[in-house]
Amino acid sequence: MDIATLMGIVIGVSFLIMGILINGTLGTYYDMASIFIVLGGTLASTLISFPLPKFFQTMRSVRHIFAGKEMNPKEAIDMIIDLANIARKEGLLALEEAAFKLDDEFTKKGILLIVDGTDPELVRNILDTELSFMEERHSNGQSLFETMGAFSPAFGMIGTLIGLINLLKNLEDPSTVGPNMAVALITTFYGAVMANLFFLPMARKLKVRSREEIHLKEVLVEGILSIQAGENPRIIEEKLKAFLSPKMRAKLSEEKEAESEEEAYAGAR
Repeated sequence: MDIATLMGIVIGVSFLIMGILINGTLGTYYDMASIFIVLGGTLASTLISFPLPKFFQTMRSVRHIFAGKEMNPKEAIDMIIDLANIARKEGLLALEEAAFKLDDEFTKKGILLIVDGTDPELVRNILDTELSFMEERHSNGQSLFETMGAFSPAFGMIGTLIGLINLLKNLEDPSTVGPNMAVALITTFYGAVMANLFFLPMARKLKVRSREEIHLKEVLVEGILSIQAGENPRIIEEKLKAFLSPKMRAKLSEEKEAESEEEAYAGAR
């Protein structure tokens, strides 16, 4: 579970509720007509904007918003170094068995390509093509939530117009002024909250996760090609570290030193 996403939603909803309760009641902000207008209108417009199979396919991307821990750069580099050591000691053909033990399908595909003796340029082209299609798939999920984030405030305004029309139509009856004005204002409130607390932040989170995954895959591509070129595992490690930020490089170095000290201590015992 991604704690930041959960915390953001809980904090956002909590502060909204507290803000309402300071000078009012939650019941004042409940209006079924406004919910129908905003939710129904947003869903209908989104369905019109996307083919139905793609709509359901991209809705599954919601799990990435709340996804837990995924492979990080350190794990990716360690995996590549382990494979490089196998290739250096036993040859590229020995990587076939190791490839089938990998959980990451992208790395498995790249390793099997080099085991089959595929030309390095062709390996890069195949993996880059897969990255391009992966990025496109990710953008579909992002565009879905961006679309919902654009439509929900618009339907909030439509609800406001409906409320004002009903208000003006029945202006001679004072008892209708309050309910119609509530629809006019609460619908805009619902649309703004849904767009800015849920849909647009979700689209942004998917975009951030997509960039992180693409960057990680680029590290793996360079590592796979370096293994195919027969480079020294230490050289490969330094090359892959170039993809990381200075802070992450320093953290990796500290972890390596700690691991070396633990191994030395265990050997001494």
